[in-house]
Amino acid sequence: MPMANVVLVETQGGTTTSEEGSFEIREVPVGEYSLKASFVGYRSETKKVVVKENTATTVNFELVRSGNLEEVVVSGTMSEVSRLESPVPVEVYSAKFLEKNPTPSLFDALQQINGVRPQLNCSVCNTGDIHINGLEGPYTMIMIDGMPIVSGLSTVYGLSGIPTDMIERIEVVKGPASSLYGSEAVGGLVNVITKDADCAPRVSADVNFTSWQELTANVGLSNKIGSKLSVLTGLSAFHYNNPIDQNNDNFTDMALQERLSVFQKWNYQRPEDRELSVAFRYLNEDRWGGEMQWTPEFRGGDQVYGESILTNRWELIGKYDLPFEGLRFSVSANSHEQEAYYGNSVYLADQRIAFGQLTWNHEWKSHRFLAGAASRFTYYDDNTAATELMENEVAVNSPSRVWLPGVFVQDEMDLNENHKLLLGMRVDYHEDHEEIITPRFAYKWKLNEKNALRLNAGTGFRVVNLFTEEHAALTGAREVEIKEELQPEQSYNVNMNYVSRIFGSGPNYFELDASAWYTHFTNQILPDYDTDPQKIIYSNLDSYSVSRGVSLNFQAVMGNGLTARVGATAMDVFYMENKEDGSSERIRPILTENWTGVWSISYPIVKWNLDIDYTGNLYGPMRLPLLGDLDPRAEFSPWWSIQNIKLSWHAPGGNWKLYGGAKNILNFTPPSNSIARSHDPFDNNVQYGENGNVVATAENPNALTFDPTYVYAPNQGIRFFIGLSYRLE
Repeated sequence: MPMANVVLVETQGGTTTSEEGSFEIREVPVGEYSLKASFVGYRSETKKVVVKENTATTVNFELVRSGNLEEVVVSGTMSEVSRLESPVPVEVYSAKFLEKNPTPSLFDALQQINGVRPQLNCSVCNTGDIHINGLEGPYTMIMIDGMPIVSGLSTVYGLSGIPTDMIERIEVVKGPASSLYGSEAVGGLVNVITKDADCAPRVSADVNFTSWQELTANVGLSNKIGSKLSVLTGLSAFHYNNPIDQNNDNFTDMALQERLSVFQKWNYQRPEDRELSVAFRYLNEDRWGGEMQWTPEFRGGDQVYGESILTNRWELIGKYDLPFEGLRFSVSANSHEQEAYYGNSVYLADQRIAFGQLTWNHEWKSHRFLAGAASRFTYYDDNTAATELMENEVAVNSPSRVWLPGVFVQDEMDLNENHKLLLGMRVDYHEDHEEIITPRFAYKWKLNEKNALRLNAGTGFRVVNLFTEEHAALTGAREVEIKEELQPEQSYNVNMNYVSRIFGSGPNYFELDASAWYTHFTNQILPDYDTDPQKIIYSNLDSYSVSRGVSLNFQAVMGNGLTARVGATAMDVFYMENKEDGSSERIRPILTENWTGVWSISYPIVKWNLDIDYTGNLYGPMRLPLLGDLDPRAEFSPWWSIQNIKLSWHAPGGNWKLYGGAKNILNFTPPSNSIARSHDPFDNNVQYGENGNVVATAENPNALTFDPTYVYAPNQGIRFFIGLSYRLE
């Protein structure tokens, strides 16, 4: 087998096999070693080798085909199961895949996953959220090690500051998972699985620097304390303090950031492989964007416009297997304090979430039962009307305290060797909305060893908190109007998935993964930017909304070392709005594309110890928020693409790696007028009529106000980077 990897585990030195499948490792010191052979699409094999002085040792390997479907996943059913056997389709991405395009955070790295799009919500402060299949960030649940650690207030922060060296894999489930995970898992979930301390490198470090003067540094350490306690520690820092204004609108093209994150995970080895683990993460960030002359003394003032966000956040995750078969208690908690200034609008928020869950797994004959009880407590306080209560015509502060308990059951059964059925149900109780029931159905038909068909259906729900999710509601650029009491969002979903593995001649391996989905919302809370350009209006959906589409992922692993992963998604997202005359109108939501594509192509030049990675994405037009009929900006974005190239040189011995390349090689940026009236950010020269609407004047002929919400792509053009990484196993 040509191009297979052969590594001496103890030294990380090694080689790759020749065209004939042979290999040779010279100058190995006398001793006993573990020699490991691996190739994508095959199960790796490790053999013990004794090296003697002046003696050649011959080792033969015979690798057995497996394919990526053999990976163990937990997100689809909350139980460990191979990806091939899971009745719920789960996409798996390794840390090595994320490294093909070095990014300062996982938020940016997810742009390489088909159907998943990091969406910037502000062209000034660059905060954002994660879209899955056209549904906005609040519909995506972000988890770390299976625990719902990230809330709507901080989706972007939950994915910042986790070094890729700490990550074992990322699991993505598209479609409602509320029957297992509760509120917020309407559109899907992203589960970040961190490494076990016993399996992580003893030392790992990565530092990279860009031509924009962005500096990212990650350090990982793993060590044993005694014979049973393992500790994994990760430090991550990001520094960017170089204001750049290439589009000449007097606003920073990228928010300046100082971020520090500390992550630590403790694993205690218990009898019978029972788990006891505790993980903690702390994140501190100071970011600002705005007019080029802004400095911290202007924070909160009306002289120079800036958006400054100070964040302190900690997270705690714990898992404990009780001394009863299949019984596990899991807990998570987080605190998020945010001090933000959007021009002269101040947003002070304090959110704390505590989550506890008890699950019971049991196998009986052909059934795998899962039952559980969970409860989440959310405390939320801010300085907006969201937490105000009127008493005797006086507004008093009234923080929100919400308990959301729930119970769930699931039965995954083998009908026969090739057919599996999963039935599940969850019931949650909300004090304002009472019982919320979410059933689930999944069926898998294993056509043969290479092909599988899955059908999933279920419902989803989400309890809405507007002020933790809508950046435009915080900036002061638009007034927020809530027309009625907002009810929970509810949806119905059906998803069909087909996976085929194709084994070519020799080591060539191909995988095809195709899905079609249909999601129907009976209630959805969508921001209305169109009725009044000065407002964001919220109300319950008076009709229905739909997200539907198809996606295709193709993966190829060739014998010459070439690997490729290509994906495309076509979707149709809309909602129906009833008119006063009895008719209805079909409307496409803001910032929702119809077409997306991603690719990642890698090729090694073995004789030079060089790897080449070419990654990119392509997005179709999105509808953008305009400020009225006279707004000169385009209603739809153009087709746009971000493409990157990376070259990596591995030093002999395998511990050091030097890499470099270019990001956004097409130098794509949004139009320079994306921020409306950037020269008048406090609307000092805007005139209003008696009805409150903006009046067109000679100075303001298009009747605009300052607005930074017209954003669909980052303002960073082409930039170059160089980095150095080190790993000691």
